[in-house]
Amino acid sequence: MGRGAYALARVAVIVRAPARWLWWLGLLSAGIGVLMPGLTGRRIGVSAGAALFIVGGALAFRVHQRRYAELARGASRAGRAVFLQDRAVTLRSWRRGRRWWLLAAFPVALASSLLVPAAAGLALAGLGAGLWAKALWLGGLERREGALLWVRPEWVKGSPAGPSVRGYLTTGLAAGDALPGGARRRGGAAKAGGTAVSGAR
Repeated sequence: MGRGAYALARVAVIVRAPARWLWWLGLLSAGIGVLMPGLTGRRIGVSAGAALFIVGGALAFRVHQRRYAELARGASRAGRAVFLQDRAVTLRSWRRGRRWWLLAAFPVALASSLLVPAAAGLALAGLGAGLWAKALWLGGLERREGALLWVRPEWVKGSPAGPSVRGYLTTGLAAGDALPGGARRRGGAAKAGGTAVSGAR
C-alpha cells in the first residue's frame, strides 16, 4: 500500500457524500415541478417519477457492489504511519470538486418538469436514497468484519470502488469520528487534522 505517512478517508463517508444533496435537491425540484402541468400532465409525470425513483435507487445501490465486496475482502491492516481524515474533511473535499454538477442537477430537473412534471426530481431523490442505502450496506459489512474500511483519497477518481483504487485499508471499529456506515460519531470524535491509526487499532 505504500510507505511513509499518508491520509486515509472512510469509504462509507465518500459514498454518503452526495446522498443528502441528491435527496433534498431532488425532492425540492419534484415538489416545484408537480405544480407545473407539463406536456404529459402531473399524473403521468409523478407516475414516471415514482418508477425512476425505484430504478435510480436500485442502480445507485447496485453499481460496483461486487467491487466493494472484493476490495473489502482483500483489505489489509493500516500501518502506524497513516492518518485518519475527519469525516467533515472528507465530505468537504468531495463536495468541493463536485458541487457544480450537484447544483446544476437542480435547474435541469426543474426545467424537465415543463415536459414531465416531477419525474427528474424524483429520479435524483432515488439516486440519493440508493447511495444512502449503499452506505448502510457498507456499515453492515464493517460491523460483520469488525473493521472500518478506508481508502487513500488520491486514488478516488469518482467512485471509491473505481479502477484507480488499488485496495482498502482497515482499522478497528473505534477509529476515526464516523460510525460504521459513515454516520457521525456522537462523542469521542477525533480532532481536526486526523488521528494516528495506532491509537485506535
